[in-house]
Amino acid sequence: MARIAISLCGEGRGHATRIATLLDRLAPEHDLLVYTSADALVFLSRVAERWPGRVEVREIPGLVFQYTGGRLDVVKSITVACGYQARVLGPLVERLLGELEAFDADLGIVDFEPSLPRAAARLGVPLVSIDHQHFLVAYDLGMLPFRLRCHAWAMGHAVTMYTVGATDTVVSAFFRPPLRPGWEHVVQTGPLLRRELLDASPADRGFLVSYLRRHTPFDTLAALADCRLPVRVYGLGAREPFGALSFHDVDERRFIDDLVDCRALVAAAGNQLIGEALHLGKPLLVLPEAAHAEQLMNAHFLAGMQCGDFCLLEQATVDRVRAFVDGLDRFGPALARVAGRMDGTADVLSVIRRRLAAPAERPVQASR
Repeated sequence: MARIAISLCGEGRGHATRIATLLDRLAPEHDLLVYTSADALVFLSRVAERWPGRVEVREIPGLVFQYTGGRLDVVKSITVACGYQARVLGPLVERLLGELEAFDADLGIVDFEPSLPRAAARLGVPLVSIDHQHFLVAYDLGMLPFRLRCHAWAMGHAVTMYTVGATDTVVSAFFRPPLRPGWEHVVQTGPLLRRELLDASPADRGFLVSYLRRHTPFDTLAALADCRLPVRVYGLGAREPFGALSFHDVDERRFIDDLVDCRALVAAAGNQLIGEALHLGKPLLVLPEAAHAEQLMNAHFLAGMQCGDFCLLEQATVDRVRAFVDGLDRFGPALARVAGRMDGTADVLSVIRRRLAAPAERPVQASR
């Protein structure tokens, strides 16, 4: 049995879902201390209730995307991040130093969160990085448009500053292009999928599932409401039905059931949800925000796999959604090649077990 400290970004669904899968796999054998914020704090606190005495979740201050007028505000998000680094990160690392010493951590696991890596490095605790964001620096992104490759270069600096001192780096993504020179040590895996999904038998019960971000424009909802199929919407909270739309709180059991039984998805372009849908053989129309470069990159990789399509969230129309629904059959051959083959959980657990069994070693740094 080991004592493992875990920290993760609290923004969005993907980080929390990835770590929830690990908690359920690691808790039978290890004591786990989890640090997070925002949406992930609520979600993982419920997961911890399944493992009393083995999993503890503690709140830390975290970063979230900033919006102005319903649109992602990149400048404001960067400004807030700089303030976080200047005023919050230092005291938070000092707090974690004391708590990790008291916990007597054998290993750290980080999913795109900056405080645990710094505390672990100062204490000499080995660190496994497991996230999606490292694709920005580790993957050959030559198939992306030039503008997005420039975004990846700029965003990559934040990734390498966020996660310092990792002894192992795992990239969890639904796509798997070649690794860049200097990053050959990176382990490539698919998304980490929960047992409920792995054990499910997909069906088509004639409705769409839509998972949307809180700031989705009304025009997008109006386009979905007129797509000729019932649409079960998650991510916006419970509210009165509108056209073909019914709105649901994010209950994980119900969401998984709907994901298994839907015909297709129209959703934000998050890595985790795309991976889950592909594993179940479900075609997707993803709606990246115009200012959200990472989701735009995910959307291009999905379209390149021919398992779905995309349009900008701000440009979704009735005609665009109907064209996707009317042409679902064209995605069938590509989906058949990936369905049932997406889960990367076993690969990640292998990395963790190998690190727990290994003597201390220096972190691996990519050549620059």
